[in-house]
Amino acid sequence: MFTKVRTRIAPSPTGMMHLGTARTAIYCWAVARHFGGEFLLRIEDTDRERSTPEATQVILDAMKWLNLDYDNKEVVYQMNRLPRYKEVVDQLLAKDLAYKCYATKEELDEMREAQKARGEKPRYDGRWRPENCVGKPIPEGVTPVIRFRNPDDGVVTWEDGVYGEITVANSELDDLVIMRGDGIPTYNFAVVVDDWDMQISHVIRGADHINNTPRQINLYNAIGAPLPTFAHLPLIHGEDGQKLSKRNGTVSVLQYDEEGYLPEALFNYLARLGWGHKDDEKFSREQLAEWFELSDCSRSPARFSMKKLDWLNHEYIKEYDDKKLAELVKPRIEKLGGDLSLVKDLPGVMALLKSREPTLQALAKAAMLFCHNNSVDASSLPAQLKDKEDASFEATAAFVRKAPTIEWKKENIYGLMKEIMDEQGVKVLHLAIPLRVLVTGAEKTPSIDATLELYGQERVLTRLNEGMEKWAAQRAGN
Repeated sequence: MFTKVRTRIAPSPTGMMHLGTARTAIYCWAVARHFGGEFLLRIEDTDRERSTPEATQVILDAMKWLNLDYDNKEVVYQMNRLPRYKEVVDQLLAKDLAYKCYATKEELDEMREAQKARGEKPRYDGRWRPENCVGKPIPEGVTPVIRFRNPDDGVVTWEDGVYGEITVANSELDDLVIMRGDGIPTYNFAVVVDDWDMQISHVIRGADHINNTPRQINLYNAIGAPLPTFAHLPLIHGEDGQKLSKRNGTVSVLQYDEEGYLPEALFNYLARLGWGHKDDEKFSREQLAEWFELSDCSRSPARFSMKKLDWLNHEYIKEYDDKKLAELVKPRIEKLGGDLSLVKDLPGVMALLKSREPTLQALAKAAMLFCHNNSVDASSLPAQLKDKEDASFEATAAFVRKAPTIEWKKENIYGLMKEIMDEQGVKVLHLAIPLRVLVTGAEKTPSIDATLELYGQERVLTRLNEGMEKWAAQRAGN
């Protein structure tokens, strides 16, 4: 039996890394870390038509981004193991537990159509089992596949780590192909040999693999390998209750990176999607490893909610170190065309904005307020100032005169604004709005005192002086 808990994630490099695969990897990682075992990565690249180096790199990048640290120094690639699969096939052939099948695709299609016409379940009829083809000539020009001889009688029973006891009759199973004519193993065979050789103690995967499990158990028994614990996870559905797909949600792990989600947040959210510990919604990787039990996984499909992911991501952003957050957001600002040379305190900008924005991308867009100089036209002042324009102009002019005399901190900026409002008997909007528009070019910003502090005294006064000249010229023209 197994001396150490070993789990694995084994994606196929045929496209993006799906959220379901990522969640499975997180659970496999958690089981391994919970028991002080090992978490391994295998790339199942036997689909030669669809597997690409680019897709393999996507898998590796997604694993790295989610900080899913695997323990094998070298990733296992199935295409590097073809001699091993042939070795095991030859052993099964020698024991009459496998046989060569010369049925052509056309013959098999005809067989299935006839079965359907009789109202039977389509299945291989065993026509090339040794006892069924005594004296039958081997057809010329046909490369055989190798089929596993499935037991005819009895049942396959296993205690699933999530669903409990599952039983399937062998009469429901036919003789599956284990090696194609080109020497490439099929999924069900390769995965058994791989998991045996890698000493995988827990096979954790999606519930769509339940139908494969009885076939694989019979293969384990045939090759004399110990059975791992099988655990099947309910699938992830979109907010519409349908299976998650491009149509009803973002399904690529790295797309969430592009959209500005933190890997810690997505890791946390996926871990909570179908598993729970009391009422805890937010937890660390270390807590997950400590708490995780397969028996706590739900047996019902989980429903993905962007609203909840946004909330959780925002919780992480609000607690994030401002300097680290600035480093993460900086390249996004640059990509948006922002001029970071205008910003003297990007961590301070993050501190101001992070309570308002749920993603890194939203933070970058909000930070653009500080990363460019809009041309200011005083006519852009909102209509609500028109009836008090004289008072607003005088209050703003007083701010421009007195601002050079204060230490440039938000509390002093607010103090100066309060002083001017009291002296001139104007409301906050009559001063705050002109300051906001003339300095930033925007009608809405975070608190004006904090915004002006982060703009810097010199930049604020330059912008205000330019803006007041335009405003005065406009008023004179009226």
